[in-house]
Amino acid sequence: MARKIYIFDTTLRDGEQAPGIHLSVKEKLEIAHQLEKLNVDVIEAGFPISSASEFESVKEVASNIRERGVAALARAVKKDIDTAGQALKSAFQPVIHTFISSSDIHLEYQFKKTRDEALEMAADAVKRARDYTDIVEFSAMDATRSDRDFLCRLFEAAIKNGARIINVPDTVGYAIPGEFSALIKYISENVHGIEDVIISVHCHDDLGLAVANSIMAVEQGASQIECAVNGIGERAGNASLEEAVMVIDTRKKDLDVYTDIKTEEIMNTSSLVRYLTGYLVPPNKAIVGKNAFIHEAGIHQDGMLKERSTYEIIKPEDIGVKSSSLVLGKHSGRHAFVKRLEELDLRLEGEDLENAFNRFKALADKKGRINDKDLKAIVEDEIREVSQHFKLDFYQVISGTNVKATATIGIETGNGMQQAAACGDGPVDASFRAIDSITGLNTQLVDYNIEAVSEGKDAIGSVRITVSSEGKEVMGSGISTDIVEASIKAYVDAMNRIMETS
Repeated sequence: MARKIYIFDTTLRDGEQAPGIHLSVKEKLEIAHQLEKLNVDVIEAGFPISSASEFESVKEVASNIRERGVAALARAVKKDIDTAGQALKSAFQPVIHTFISSSDIHLEYQFKKTRDEALEMAADAVKRARDYTDIVEFSAMDATRSDRDFLCRLFEAAIKNGARIINVPDTVGYAIPGEFSALIKYISENVHGIEDVIISVHCHDDLGLAVANSIMAVEQGASQIECAVNGIGERAGNASLEEAVMVIDTRKKDLDVYTDIKTEEIMNTSSLVRYLTGYLVPPNKAIVGKNAFIHEAGIHQDGMLKERSTYEIIKPEDIGVKSSSLVLGKHSGRHAFVKRLEELDLRLEGEDLENAFNRFKALADKKGRINDKDLKAIVEDEIREVSQHFKLDFYQVISGTNVKATATIGIETGNGMQQAAACGDGPVDASFRAIDSITGLNTQLVDYNIEAVSEGKDAIGSVRITVSSEGKEVMGSGISTDIVEASIKAYVDAMNRIMETS
């Protein structure tokens, strides 16, 4: 029978300790309500003794969250525990989380305590916390760098005095998975009374192993994972809630465990935490990064078009994302390009399709990701039928403050490639003059318009011009991420149209 893994969320406590994060009481309460929707088992609301505002935050969360456990952190000293108890007074299910270090390096240099003193403090702290609640969690800080036998003695003292949850923190993210797994196994086999309590783990991500260590602990019998949304927290952060939960959800048959998390609320929770903390989520972040369900590589897109599971092990809908998306970029292939054109109801065949695809690849090399407006501009430009009497081969312009604008243009004509240079009032005017000298056409510019057809600094620019020649007016258009190039293309297009009407 599958075993439940409890999710203890510390976003509001350890997560908020990340440098630069300061959440108001209102903001903490807003996140707490979202965590309640997410259905975490325990919300660690803060460290009440640390400040008046922290006490108020814990008190407000405890008063307003009616279906989840609410925890408050307390050092193994009377004042901390009494303050935590007062802050949790109105909680539906209060949890006092008390701690002291177990490693010799912490005891000697930070706490100035002997091992015997630490044992006494742990016992007294748990006993006092039980005056306020039946649910007391005891943590041995820096457990992974502690003497194992002493660590077991410390946990036994906590259990004997009423602790119901024993937490094994990898406080500095030092452990590697096999080592942490072995530690949990050792504790399970050597702590008297361990079978009557929950083993919890609190892993930090200094070596990028927090989630891996947490899952390895679960395999050895741990029943609670302490984690934070988006993995925020001290230094490199905590085990990421969304990653740990989705590992369990995706591999639940193999792990034979489950959580009560409503995974469809994961993205909403991640977005809220990102917004209120100001901590951005990297695009390549597992589960909640913006690229997690986006595919650009041609091979991947081809597989996705045939069967989603070829390249996705999680359905985006499962975490609250509407759907996967195939992003068109320089790595995309023809299948994805054609599929997106069909979705946009843009139809091209034969040579037109081939030309459009080549132009798409060229544009993608310049600007990376291609959006729908870019595609429409390419297609619309391609389907305009006009004979290529003149075809732009190259251009070069020199322009700037106190510099006379000069353009050199190369154009393929019926007589081969011809080039000319000209000066003008700016790079566009100079380019048009050079083109005139090549084509030999007598023209006058009547109208010139520029607009962006997509967004961003690298947006495609569309230039549309009207040119008059011997009493006839024609329109020309051109597109490019370079507005000078778009202008040149539009002018050459107009020259071709003049030739068509001659």
